[in-house]
Amino acid sequence: MNIILLGPPGAGKGTQARRLVEERDMIQLSTGDMLREARTSGTEMGKRVAAVMDRGDLVTDEIVIGLIEEKLSGPQGGGFIFDGFPRTLAQADALGELLDRHGSTLDAVIEMQVDDAALVARITARSTCGNCGEVYNDITRPQPADGKCVKCGASDFRRRADDNEESLKQRLMEYYKKTSPLIGYYYAKGDLERVDGLGEVDDVAAAIGKVLEQ
Repeated sequence: MNIILLGPPGAGKGTQARRLVEERDMIQLSTGDMLREARTSGTEMGKRVAAVMDRGDLVTDEIVIGLIEEKLSGPQGGGFIFDGFPRTLAQADALGELLDRHGSTLDAVIEMQVDDAALVARITARSTCGNCGEVYNDITRPQPADGKCVKCGASDFRRRADDNEESLKQRLMEYYKKTSPLIGYYYAKGDLERVDGLGEVDDVAAAIGKVLEQ
């Protein structure tokens, strides 16, 4: 099963992707993770990525598609979760062509719907474990009283420099300009499903699970 998680910054895509990895043996394909992995891999593709990033340039769609193709050629697990890709209509077309070449299909595109004001309030209270990436929130899930991550025991909690109201509003505008057209694109294809992205983590996971069971 191959799915896309769609939603603005902070909608919880990464959190839900990790749940699917643990519970369904799916493979999360996060653009950022793939680029970091490729940069240190020593492969020809990795050298291309390193050269582009070292110049401070944006990585091209061609390179990202190449990294995804490498993953599709490897172990399949319970399927793939595309997290952070595609971001544009051109990338969506390229991903569709890539899946066709590999005899694969896209089974669902899940839009995690959010209210912008509530999202801003949630994200400005967010912190993560610097060791394992576990997410905490000052309001809904405070850092443990003993100062240790519940998942890995580390004490390295961090806040993103751009997790502030002004930066988040700019990131939301960028999302709506470039990525939100994908909602109409996949709706027209009959692939789009919607869940409430601002519910409790377990409730959102249950809603996603219901979609996948269908």
